[in-house]
Amino acid sequence: MFKWDVLIINATIATMAEGSQAYGLIKKGAIGLLDGRIEWIGTTAGIQSRLENLAKETIDAKEALLTPGLIDCHTHLVFAGNRSDEFEQRLNGVSYEEIAQKGGGILSTVAATRAASFAELYAQSVPRLRALMQEGVSCIEIKSGYGLNFETELKMLQVAKQLGKDHKIDVKTTLLAAHAIPAEYKNKSDDYVDLVCNEIIPKIAELKVADCVDAFCEGIGFSYAQSKRVFDAAVRWGLPVKLHADQLSDLGGAGLVAEYAGLSADHVEYTSLKSIKAMAKSGTVAVLLPYAFYILKETQLPPIESFRKHNVPLAVSTDCNPGTAPSSSLLTTMNKACVEFSLTPEEVLKGVTINAAMALGLEDELGSLEFGKKANLVLWNCKKPADLCYWQGLNQVQRIWKHKDFKPN
Repeated sequence: MFKWDVLIINATIATMAEGSQAYGLIKKGAIGLLDGRIEWIGTTAGIQSRLENLAKETIDAKEALLTPGLIDCHTHLVFAGNRSDEFEQRLNGVSYEEIAQKGGGILSTVAATRAASFAELYAQSVPRLRALMQEGVSCIEIKSGYGLNFETELKMLQVAKQLGKDHKIDVKTTLLAAHAIPAEYKNKSDDYVDLVCNEIIPKIAELKVADCVDAFCEGIGFSYAQSKRVFDAAVRWGLPVKLHADQLSDLGGAGLVAEYAGLSADHVEYTSLKSIKAMAKSGTVAVLLPYAFYILKETQLPPIESFRKHNVPLAVSTDCNPGTAPSSSLLTTMNKACVEFSLTPEEVLKGVTINAAMALGLEDELGSLEFGKKANLVLWNCKKPADLCYWQGLNQVQRIWKHKDFKPN
C-alpha cells in the first residue's frame, strides 16, 4: 500500500511559512500529498532510497519552483454589464467621483446586476474565474455589493458559492451591501444603512451564505459612523469584518477595522500612523490593490514603510471589478505591486499566499506548504520565486493541485 497519493521530488519549494525568511526555500525538496493534505515535506535526499514504494504518482520537478496555490483575497468577480465607457471617460479627464455622482460607477453595475438572472450572472463570471485559476489561483474571495437590496445581494453570493462548487476552488464570500447608496435611497443614506443592518445582514447571516461583512468607508460611500453601525450589526450576527478603507481620503477606516479586530483593511493609501499602530496591535492585514491604483492614476502611495516598521502583514490582490480594476490576472497585479508600490518579490509572494490567507482567516489551512495544511500547490516553469513577479504576458504554470481534486481513500 502506498504512503501518499502524490509525491513531488527535486522541487525548489517556496514554503512561505509564516515567519520564514528567503521564501522558506527548500532546494531539491520533496512533498507528499494524501487525501488532499500535505502529509510530509522535506528533502529528496532523505527519501531517495525508497521512492518506488512511496506514492501512487511520483513527479520529478527537475528543480522547478513549487509554491502554495495563490490566493486572491479581494475581488468583486461576480457582476453583470460592462463599464469600458467609464474607462474612456477617465482617460478624457473625468474623475471617478464625477462619474459616480452622475449615476455611473458602481450604480451602473448595480442596474445591470439586478437585471441579470442567476444563470446570466453565473455565465458572465465564469471567464473571469477561469482566467485567475489558470494563473495558479486556488482560493478566492468574492464580494457582493452590486445588488444593494436583499434579493440581488443574495443572488450574487449564491452565484459565488456555485462557482466554487462547480470549479472545485475555495471561495470565501463577503457581504458588501454597504458598497454604495442605491438610487432609491438617494439623500437617505442613513435609511439605507438601517436596511443593511436590520434586514440584509440578519437575513444573509441566517442563510449562511456570507463568511464576512465589508463596507466602503469613503466620502463617496459611507461615513465612519455608518460603517461602525454596519460592523455592529455584523458582530451581532457573528460575522467577521473587513473594510474598504482610506482609499481616497483618511476617514480612520483602517483604525475602525482594528477596533473590531477585523480581518483586513483594504486599499489603505491614506492610512494614518495611528491606524497603522492599531492594525499592528489587532493583527489586521493591510490588503494592497495596486491595479486599482494604476487604473485610477492615483499618486498617494500606501505608507509601505510604516506598515513594514510596525509589522503589519501585507497582502496583495487584484480587486477584480468592472470599474477601477478590470483585471483577472493576479500575476500582473504582483508585478504592479513591485513596480508601483516598491514591494520586494518575496513580500509580494507572501502577499498572495500566507498573508492573503490571513486576510481571509484561513492561515491555519492555506497559504503555505506545511504539514497538515490543505494540498493547494502550483508547479511553475521557472526556478526562482522572483520570476513570478518578473516576466509579464507569459503564464508559467506547469501543473496545479487543489485539495478538492483528491478523492478520499
